[in-house]
Amino acid sequence: MKTYLELHEVQRLEEAAANLRDRLLVRCLFHLGCRVSEAIAVTTDDIDLVSGTVTILHLKTRSKLSCIGCGQRLGRYHTFCPKCGAKVDKAQAEQQERRRQRVLPIDGETLQILKEYVQRGGPVLRDGKRLFFAINRHRAWQIVKTCAEKADLPRLTNPETGKVHNVSPHRLRDAFAVHAVKLNDSGDGLRLLQEHLGHQSFNTTAKYRKVSGKEHRDWYQGLWGGGS
Repeated sequence: MKTYLELHEVQRLEEAAANLRDRLLVRCLFHLGCRVSEAIAVTTDDIDLVSGTVTILHLKTRSKLSCIGCGQRLGRYHTFCPKCGAKVDKAQAEQQERRRQRVLPIDGETLQILKEYVQRGGPVLRDGKRLFFAINRHRAWQIVKTCAEKADLPRLTNPETGKVHNVSPHRLRDAFAVHAVKLNDSGDGLRLLQEHLGHQSFNTTAKYRKVSGKEHRDWYQGLWGGGS
């Protein structure tokens, strides 16, 4: 049962890309560990080629439900209002947006590929912004899936659900996180990873210790007085 991609497999994935844009997409998803929605939103203005950083914008939208009669906050499955007791046939939905951003460093080789892509005129002007990829989420998933098939990579098992999935953009984010944890699973290392990935909860980041297998292995070796 394989749960995440190894470094050499990600390299094969990148090499299987049909063109420079697709190669850059695979590389950014892995080397930056960003979400697919974040990657396809990157513009030339977000990249600082001098300092070697990229500003990642993350916009999260959620619906807040409330009782039409008294305004009480409601859960998705409420049938009666917990405050006024009215039957919930309709609920008032209010869209809430949370906009966050973080600045990520870019490794030297990826930065050179970004520069080459810009010099070749790769970014596309759309709605006044020069987008690096100018594709939607579905197309990004197709690109990664096709590269994985060309590279003859195995499907991956979700360690939490046990379900088997094709290699996807999020699996590259997972691979980045596991790679980082295998190199440094200290408290400071995990906190830096949390900040880099943009996780609100530390528990979300800590799960990668288990995915990598290092936490379990260290615990077991410790039972017998051995090192990892």
